[in-house]
Amino acid sequence: MHNILGPSVDTSPQPDTFARNGSISKRCLSLVMASLMFAGSMAAAQSEELPSYMAPIAGRTSANAAGIANADVLALNTSMFQLYANAGAVFRRNLLAKHPVILALFSGSGGRFILYRPGMPPLEAPSVPVAYQLQKSVGHSTMALAEIVMPYLENAADTSWRASLLSYRSQMQSALNGIDATDMPADWKENNRAILRNNVAFMDECAGKGVITTAALEAFAARQAPLLKKNIAWAAQTQVAHWMGVLADWKKQLGDAWDRTYAASNTIYVARQNNVLFSVLAQFFGPDAINDRLMLIETISFTTTPEDMLESLTRIIADRSVGAAFFGSYHLMDYELMGGDARQAIIDESRKRGATPFLPPVVPFGSKQWPTLITPGPGPASLADLPAAK
Repeated sequence: MHNILGPSVDTSPQPDTFARNGSISKRCLSLVMASLMFAGSMAAAQSEELPSYMAPIAGRTSANAAGIANADVLALNTSMFQLYANAGAVFRRNLLAKHPVILALFSGSGGRFILYRPGMPPLEAPSVPVAYQLQKSVGHSTMALAEIVMPYLENAADTSWRASLLSYRSQMQSALNGIDATDMPADWKENNRAILRNNVAFMDECAGKGVITTAALEAFAARQAPLLKKNIAWAAQTQVAHWMGVLADWKKQLGDAWDRTYAASNTIYVARQNNVLFSVLAQFFGPDAINDRLMLIETISFTTTPEDMLESLTRIIADRSVGAAFFGSYHLMDYELMGGDARQAIIDESRKRGATPFLPPVVPFGSKQWPTLITPGPGPASLADLPAAK
């Protein structure tokens, strides 16, 4: 058969040509693949390069499966606090809508009492009469004077205390000059006048000698101690009488609602024993309310805010419901939840070490024990118990 397009031509590749072309194709393919791999590695390298502005802080992070898993579990505890805060806001609204609440907050002016009543604005009690603050201020002036001089006892080479002493003396003299115009009974004025005169005389003695001797300080303290005891007693009487009057009036106003009223006072460690405000509250709430509706909340400073106190009070009451739901004990979570098991662990570990465990008495959940530091032993327990100054 003839090819109408022209002479017939055999275009099929010859064996040797096919072999050569096949080798060329394989080499080309290898080159292409190598080029692609190189380009990919270059792209990866370029993607790992950071902008120059990242240079001072750049670096690689690292993590392992266990570390990530631990962090995920620990995050549950961190998140708990926000959840507590959210729920606490709801619980506080519910609490204040059903129960009156009294906060007794420590302050330099003798305390601050606030009554929260359902559906009504907070009611803040009037302050303790100023005579209380006057007694404390004069008494504290003597304590402050001791703080000025004690670091420099029997050190004639160091008179750096003089500037502070003389500056304070000026304030002391001004207070002494105006004592007759202060708002307090006449015998209180006379006692405060004597304290301030003694302060000024001691300051003059120290400044005149240019040295603070132990003998001079001890003689000064002996003169002041009986006068200070009077000031302390009068201040306590003024404070207690005022707050007992306020609480008597509030209890009458609340009527039957008093039996569902909560109250809390704050305390720092040094004021926990015989806490004045808590002790006054206890006279109206009675022993059965202690650690139930009447609570003493420890704080890390002398003063705190009503907001923080309400948050703490709500947290305590809300946690009780959690304890009842999970463990069947309403007051369980008022205490260190791990305390019982930790107590046994301390006993066991002490035995392993050949030691005798030293632990406080066991306190049952829901105890009505007065919330103080009980430290039995001999010796005075009040200023009145101290031996009289010679």
